[in-house]
This record gives sequence, C-alpha cells and structure tokens, in this order.
Amino acid sequence: MFNIDLRSRVSKIKLFVFDVDGVMTDGGIIYDENGVEYKIFNAKDGQGIVMLTKAGIKTAIITARNSEAVRHRFENLGMTKLYMGQKNKLIAMKEMLNEFKLDFSEAAYMGDDLPDLCVLKEVGFACCPSDAVNEVKSVCHYISSRRGGRGAVREVTDIIYKIQRLSV
Repeated sequence: MFNIDLRSRVSKIKLFVFDVDGVMTDGGIIYDENGVEYKIFNAKDGQGIVMLTKAGIKTAIITARNSEAVRHRFENLGMTKLYMGQKNKLIAMKEMLNEFKLDFSEAAYMGDDLPDLCVLKEVGFACCPSDAVNEVKSVCHYISSRRGGRGAVREVTDIIYKIQRLSV
C-alpha cells in the first residue's frame, strides 16, 4: 500500500507540524464588521491530530498570522506547541527541534504555499494538500488526495498512524 521510501520516512516521525491557512482550513478568512476573524476547521482533521498526540507524537502549528481562532483550535486539540506571527518558519522549526532534542529526519511538516518551502525542504517527511501551489508540491514526499481544510490533514495523520502502528 505504501512505498518503501514513504514507510521509511514516516516510521521516524516524532513531531508533526502544520501550517494553518490552506492546510487546517481551506484558506478562506472571514471577518465580521468589527474585524473579528473567523476560520472553519475540519472536525475529522482535528480528530487525526488528537489521535497522533494521544499516541505520543508531538503536534504543533507554525503560522505567519496571529489569530485567536487558531489559538483556540490549538488548545481545543491539545496540541504540543504553537508559533504564531512567524514570518520565517524555519527559525521556529529549528527552535522546536532543539527543545524536543529531535532532528529534521524525525519531523513532518504539512504546508501549502511559498512561506512553507523553507521547512518542507528540510524535514524528513514533507506533505501538502492537493490544492497546494506547484512549488510546494514539487518538494513534498506526499501530496494528499484531499484539499486543505477538507480532510488533507486526516489523510496524512492516518498514514502516520498506520505505518507506525500507533494506538491510543
């Protein structure tokens, strides 16, 4: 079902980091008349993250934006680490790897756009939704059959869960 290279990469993963807009959401941003931001998250994607966290995989978010909706989602899912307002995502990733005493080969990252390339090029398992930009797709080890915010996260968390034979 999974090729040898994918199995090898995924078997090492101890940390899975996600971008938000276009990965955990469909990329849409809604503002009300007071400028309050709203995002729509996929419940099945969230369940995939919860399952990984409960199985001992550290889960994190690195996003260039600051959003209380993202903070709430992070807390609701019980994720390990949150970096918001990170214009250079590689700096945040290196800081996290150092804190957890991991190297890039033990990290997965899911992104969809150009600001994610710096991390995707370094991690052991780079993945993206099907609607990611072509530059991102060209460096990823796995491209989901699903779009951002529409099950892409769950598809990839399930792959890690199956390959590592995790249990909650």
